[in-house]
Amino acid sequence: MGKHLSVHTGELDGFEGLHDAVKGSHVEVMQLERGKLRGTLSHVGIGDFSLSIGAFNVGVRTQRTSADDKLIIGMLLHATDRVTHWAFDMQPADVLVIPPSVEHDGVFHRASSYAAIRFDMADLPDLFGGEPRLADAETWQAKNHFRADPAIGMSAADRLPQIISHLARYPDALSEASAEFWKRAIIDCVTATVVTSLPSDGTSYLPSAMKLVRDVEDYLHAAGARPVHVSEICTELRLSRRSLHRAFHEVFGVGPVTFLRYKRLCMIRSILRESRPEQTTVSKVAIEQGFIELGRFSQYYRAMFGEYPSQTLGYAG
Repeated sequence: MGKHLSVHTGELDGFEGLHDAVKGSHVEVMQLERGKLRGTLSHVGIGDFSLSIGAFNVGVRTQRTSADDKLIIGMLLHATDRVTHWAFDMQPADVLVIPPSVEHDGVFHRASSYAAIRFDMADLPDLFGGEPRLADAETWQAKNHFRADPAIGMSAADRLPQIISHLARYPDALSEASAEFWKRAIIDCVTATVVTSLPSDGTSYLPSAMKLVRDVEDYLHAAGARPVHVSEICTELRLSRRSLHRAFHEVFGVGPVTFLRYKRLCMIRSILRESRPEQTTVSKVAIEQGFIELGRFSQYYRAMFGEYPSQTLGYAG
């Protein structure tokens, strides 16, 4: 699968397969409902970071011992009945924080699916540099539950399985730089509910919008052809999402995520125009630049440039 990315999906044929429900963390599992447990378990590895997604058809109880020294942030993707973690009642798209070295107890009463990311606390400043409270290890030291915003949370819950599916299909298309982009995209999906749940701390300093935008564009220029995720910009420039959003809306009338998408579309067009059909494919260039849903990417591209990406590549030939 390449040295920067690994994707593995396997079929579950009994509750024992859920012992590896979160890659790198042993989970004790007891089946609570009659019937043959079946489902799937997928793991995405990017360096030391991992995302796990599991789905199963009967109720189970899960327990993690306190021996695990990594932070786990989980999201309930789907549930046909009640799901509880500790004393928290979970709804689809809700987010759960399991701190390092803390025992965990969860009950899925019937068929459910979940996603979980696991990483070292030392990585927090790099991942959340633009959000001081998220970059602070103290924020993650207590077990916690965040209720999802219906729109933001469900969009993220739908997107995570799509990311795994497409990364598994095109693993060789990813360089080290684009693997870092998808790592940040995965973390962004899982933690978006946490970010939106925190009130403004009132400490973010907003320089002039034009200066901030120029700083961002200087950073993008230095990054070259690789895709840059918005969380990377926030980390490197020590900016909150709110500050970045206000500045880009003031200057361009669109948010930073939309601006970055436009920039990646322009990069793809340049690459396709300079390539020949026998040298590359549209799907490879698209995923390398951070587009996972190829149908939607094609729509974005045609809306922007008035032609399909395959036409641009064919023109080059």
